[in-house]
Amino acid sequence: MKPTDLEFRLNGRAQAIGDGEPTESLLRWLHRQGLRGTKEGCGDGDCGACTVLLVQPDAPSDRRLQAINSCLLPMGQLAGREVYTVEAVAADGQLHPVQQAMVRQGGSQCGYCTPGFVMSLLAGQYAGQLDAHCFEGNLCRCTGYRPIRAAAAELAAQALPADQFAQRCQSPPSALPATDRPGFHCPTSLAEALRLKAAQPQASWIAGATDLGVGLSQHRPPAPAYIALDRVSELQRLQFEAEQTIIGAGVSLRQLELSLGDAHPALTQMLSVFAARQVRERATLGGNLGTASPIGDLLPVLLALDARLECHSLRGVRQIEVAEFFNGYRQTALAEDELLARVRLPRPPGLISASYKVSKRPSDDISIVAAAFALRLDDEGRVVHARLAYGGVAATPVRALAVEQSLLGQRLDETLAQAAMTAVRESFEPLNDQRASADYRRSLCASLFGRFLAESCGLATPLGADA
Repeated sequence: MKPTDLEFRLNGRAQAIGDGEPTESLLRWLHRQGLRGTKEGCGDGDCGACTVLLVQPDAPSDRRLQAINSCLLPMGQLAGREVYTVEAVAADGQLHPVQQAMVRQGGSQCGYCTPGFVMSLLAGQYAGQLDAHCFEGNLCRCTGYRPIRAAAAELAAQALPADQFAQRCQSPPSALPATDRPGFHCPTSLAEALRLKAAQPQASWIAGATDLGVGLSQHRPPAPAYIALDRVSELQRLQFEAEQTIIGAGVSLRQLELSLGDAHPALTQMLSVFAARQVRERATLGGNLGTASPIGDLLPVLLALDARLECHSLRGVRQIEVAEFFNGYRQTALAEDELLARVRLPRPPGLISASYKVSKRPSDDISIVAAAFALRLDDEGRVVHARLAYGGVAATPVRALAVEQSLLGQRLDETLAQAAMTAVRESFEPLNDQRASADYRRSLCASLFGRFLAESCGLATPLGADA
């Protein structure tokens, strides 16, 4: 198929993509078409001004309409998909109930952010999730959140309208087709993705595009080619077994957040403060691991939970312990032709786990320190298993190995807790940067462990002001 033959549905109509650059963002493409209701604020997924609705054709009805950042979605991933922008919300000259509620409650001030809020509220309405979290990824620079919350509350009390959006939620599920164009490939099977990678070793994997999309949006040089993974069904599977949870590397963080329940409390807690909902709708667990960022919020959690990574290539499958995955700053143990396909999380009985993130905003912000802890105690209260994992304190996510060893076999009490907190503080030599000083980070490492012991293990440890 030629690039000029590719199309997607935009606001209910078929739309040719054309032969433009597949790495161009949907936002920039929309502006070139004269659709400027979708605004550009930050260009890197932080403000939500560019929010649009992406129809997820194979998702359940309450997950069918997803609010996403159009500034991060490359056009190469649009073929065969369906998108709605703010221009399509009103119908037959009548405002949509979401727009009416915003008008009645005075939810628009300068108006620049308003289209993004409307699209987030629209997605929340049809998902039955109208609360402040449905627009947590939308920044109002006029600080007009109270009337916007009032609009959400008004909508929550209303019945869903029988309109085009309701119809899209109820339409039969369908699978996305494979598409291919020079420099941008969208396979639908894991085997085909691996064959493409073997033939083009310099190609980059791209899944939700929430990380690579930032670089593309900011005009950084693209890779020689991209292999998109968001249509590969084998990577979208989530399995709960008695002794482990198997998470496909392509499962979105939002889907994971909604599905985990109490299976892995530490992971659920970190997901609740991971970026914004628009980002979590597209971001994947495999993508967060693949970046190997020292401040990747989920990476300390996977270290604390002893995750095992399943990596595929045409040569076969191999398992990697997550503790052996990080080789250095943004470097992993993945071979050039390998793809991280699944993450296996053990579910040992009696595991006590929790995670914490300290940042200047509760969510949608880079961590100063992220921490995750897991302990198991025997019947006499002695520590038989200990994991203390941190992000933001070294070139890679790290565990406090010496502290873990010092805890084993010891009765968990206040004396041991105090000694462990002191040892944690002395375990790291983090950098000073614009977010925090090294000394503050050291204090956080200790006080967050104290908070875990107080909240999850019932110890009366002094938390300190830093926690």
